[in-house]
Amino acid sequence: MQTRTKLFAAGAGILGAAALAFATQPLFAYQGDPSKKGPNYSPERHEQMEKAFENNDYAAWKNLMQNRGRVTQVVNEGNFSRFAEAHRLAEQGKVEEAKKVRQELGLGSGGGKGQGQGKGMGMKKGNRSGNCPYANQK
Repeated sequence: MQTRTKLFAAGAGILGAAALAFATQPLFAYQGDPSKKGPNYSPERHEQMEKAFENNDYAAWKNLMQNRGRVTQVVNEGNFSRFAEAHRLAEQGKVEEAKKVRQELGLGSGGGKGQGQGKGMGMKKGNRSGNCPYANQK
């Protein structure tokens, strides 16, 4: 009977972890990929966003974003037209060009990959990827 309880608890834990991973997945959906819908997606909001990008309307975009996400800390009135350009490039399928613009703005390449997301260059001695210029300094 005790073995059944342990198996049940382990199964419930795995199921709970899977449910949590599935439930939080939409939070990371957009991140530079216009083919994915973000957590705040609605057809109306999407239409308003598209108009903001088409018209280079930073104020409208800022209002729609409501200070959510790191992007609102990086994109400002002075660089919004460049950000809108990255959006247009991504929609046209010019993913590499869009990534370059996003990187210029300090947003990374999208998709949650890159520095600041736990996959960038490490500073610890013995870095496994071997790409840390400071790893062997004393």
